[in-house]
Amino acid sequence: MNLAIDIGNTRTKLGFFEGETLVRKETLERLSADEVKSRLYNHSVSACILSSVSETDPGIRELLAMETDFVELTSDTPLPIGNHYATPKTLGKDRLAAAVGAWSFFPGKTCLVIDAGTCITSDVLSEDGIFKGGNISPGIDMRLKAMHTFTARLPLVGRGTTEHWIGTTTTEALQNGAQWGAIWELSALIDRCEAEFGPVEIALTGGDAEFFEKNMKRKIFAHPDLVLIGLNKILTYYGVSRSQ
Repeated sequence: MNLAIDIGNTRTKLGFFEGETLVRKETLERLSADEVKSRLYNHSVSACILSSVSETDPGIRELLAMETDFVELTSDTPLPIGNHYATPKTLGKDRLAAAVGAWSFFPGKTCLVIDAGTCITSDVLSEDGIFKGGNISPGIDMRLKAMHTFTARLPLVGRGTTEHWIGTTTTEALQNGAQWGAIWELSALIDRCEAEFGPVEIALTGGDAEFFEKNMKRKIFAHPDLVLIGLNKILTYYGVSRSQ
């Protein structure tokens, strides 16, 4: 069995694959070497790929390298897609993995890959499988916190409904500014992408994927496990490329 580990800004996802099929998924607040060890043995893991955007316990890497055919996703890892990002060492590994996941569903088509989590990343993958680059902007919760943190009087509010775009209270104005602002931002980005590249497949993932899918009047392919699927594809590709 293959194990894909995605360590993000706020949580860690584990995906267990039999071939191309995701058979089990776990979400953890924090990952320890002991937790990894128990899962390796319980699931008979033979190969593992790790993607991390934050600090990771070195003991986890040592354990994976010792117990599995281990790959850590870096800027030098062979990929089934091309990468034209000008600074590949600074590119978030989750962005690359999501693009590979989208390519597995839409080969030969231009994709706009949106990962809506702590930050909202939006990246273009060309029809010939080249990662072109994209943008990063604050996620919804980050927008709400920023308006409170960087002003003297605006309160910290949680999310609200999106029934109407005009807020009639300060709380509603903040909620709408964060939520509708993000919706309109992505809608305008999709329009710009289609104007430049023609028909574009929209691949959406991340913790806020359901929110955007519900509120954007677009044909969107939403998949909660796009990053894990992409990581497994990279792991499989790495094994094939190494054997050649």
